[in-house]
Amino acid sequence: MKDRILVVDDIPDNLHLIRSILEDEGYMVLLAEGGQQALALLQQEAPDLILLDVMMPNMDGYEVTRRVRSLHELPFIPILLITANDRASSVKGLDLGADEFIRKPIEAEELLARVRSLLRLKHSIAERDRTAQQRQDFVSRLTHDLRTPLVAADRMLELLQAGALGELSPQVKEAMAVMARSNQNLLEMVNKLLDIYRYEAGSKVLNNQPIDLVPLLKEVLEELQPIAQSKGLYLQIEALPSDCTQLIVKGDRLELLRVFNNLIGNALKFTDTGGVSVKIAMQQDRVNIAITDTGTGIAESEIPFLFQRFRQGSHHRQGSGLGLYLSHYIVSAHQGSISVVSKPSMGSTFTVHLPLALQPLDILQPTQSDRQPN
Repeated sequence: MKDRILVVDDIPDNLHLIRSILEDEGYMVLLAEGGQQALALLQQEAPDLILLDVMMPNMDGYEVTRRVRSLHELPFIPILLITANDRASSVKGLDLGADEFIRKPIEAEELLARVRSLLRLKHSIAERDRTAQQRQDFVSRLTHDLRTPLVAADRMLELLQAGALGELSPQVKEAMAVMARSNQNLLEMVNKLLDIYRYEAGSKVLNNQPIDLVPLLKEVLEELQPIAQSKGLYLQIEALPSDCTQLIVKGDRLELLRVFNNLIGNALKFTDTGGVSVKIAMQQDRVNIAITDTGTGIAESEIPFLFQRFRQGSHHRQGSGLGLYLSHYIVSAHQGSISVVSKPSMGSTFTVHLPLALQPLDILQPTQSDRQPN
């Protein structure tokens, strides 16, 4: 299939000269006599490359470049600026999103060399994107197909452990428990992969509503307290400042529960002595939830990669490496961020930064007319 090149220039003679050079090399050429016409053609079908004159009336090449780069629904299209101006004008075009420039008067050999170079760039990026999309689609289909038999196995193991098919000996019960834990771990990994795919594909729908963070965090700590007690660790929320009795954020409650369960659960997993504390602090229109442990800590070289998929660090403890990656996506979807401070053997602090909602909690409570009669 021929590469399609859009040439934009307000001088017809320039258009026909460039078209003849490109068509002799086997390219398909589209012509536009100005910026508006070029943008209209882009909406119909994206070319593989744009050759764009800088000096044009009404809308110059800089503005066309800026508008093309603002059309995020378009695939990547290299832009080659054609200019008769000095170096400063070329730098301006590159800053606005152009990929290369060529000076007038145009020489055919130089033009074709730059066109070939930019088309190689275009095709390599397109191939990379296709490969990434195919990989994501494969993971999505695979994890979806894996989930069905794992759920069925989980239900069957529950029935067997409950004695639905007869009394089990202690040895069989112990084996069943191991099988059930392994199946649950695998099912959890598959569910995380599915959610990661949804976030990456932009198809994850959040059930956003006002949430009071204080009781949500207390719920997480209550759920994880047995793990802390079994390891002889403390797990606590530090005394709340007077202005933190109600901390309202807008978000998906289940997704935020998942984030704090993962971060606090990780802190307990990698802590053998001492414990984990949670501190809440206000910062203008944001709330910061800091989770500090006295655990093994993280090497400085590993911190930049913590939120990448399947990165587990050098601790060699059980885990899929997906929890932090998913937590990062969830917090980002709530217009927040996660930061990390850590040193080996001195523990870690993971801080979740979330924007506060505008309305106070009492607005969220039902009015007298909303309540059901006794």
